Amino acid sequence: MKKALEILNLNVWFGEEPNRVDAVKSVSFAIKQGDSFGLVGESGSGKSTVLRAITGLVPNWSGDILVDQKQLGAKRDRAFYKTVQMVFQDPYASLHPRHTVDRVLSETLQLHGFGDIDTKIPKLLDDVGLSAAFRFRYPHQLSGGQRQRVAIARALAPEPEILLLDEPTSALDVSVQAEILNLLCDLRAEHNLTYVMVSHDLAVVGHMCDEVAVMQHGAVVEMMTVDKMRQQQADHPYSKHLLESSARYRA
Repeated sequence: MKKALEILNLNVWFGEEPNRVDAVKSVSFAIKQGDSFGLVGESGSGKSTVLRAITGLVPNWSGDILVDQKQLGAKRDRAFYKTVQMVFQDPYASLHPRHTVDRVLSETLQLHGFGDIDTKIPKLLDDVGLSAAFRFRYPHQLSGGQRQRVAIARALAPEPEILLLDEPTSALDVSVQAEILNLLCDLRAEHNLTYVMVSHDLAVVGHMCDEVAVMQHGAVVEMMTVDKMRQQQADHPYSKHLLESSARYRA
């Protein structure tokens, strides 16, 4: 099966010498179409910065990023955003407080050249488990889980092949997290989506992903399958520490 996304020797840095900070160091991985890949590590390990580099949200990076086997340049064009969309951690911050759900989805559909918007919006809402009654509500009229469903609907609107998921449930109540994760699993199967998921929660990654890269201080220290992770079979000391900490937390 073809590679949906390939990262080769990705470096990301902030500032200039002598104050330069290297946030991502020589990160490489590849994801086949339809797979779900996890980036795990503590806060500050560089995992979210990898997603921001893919989407063009960081100014200084080097290496190769290939989407659908085509190399990305310095700028991201509209074709890129039809293929790759991102779901952010905080659904309240990522939705305009004065825009209704209808406007959020309409503007995204129009931007990507879709017609028949009145038909597409109810379908998008249905895809994420919301009724048409939510169409003209504002973000402050929605719960955290409902806001994240709208954010997912917005990401689905351009009919992308790849979703980048940056801690998509960490800002939500525990009772809602499982609902959103199950929704994402269903959407991946239904639309044959490829996922890159960032999380500090190994249980979430274990539920969602096929393969995992463990990051520490900006570098990937270990790659492992989720089966290996579940069996606590890490090789690198930091990966072992993460797994042991997660097991103690769940206990």
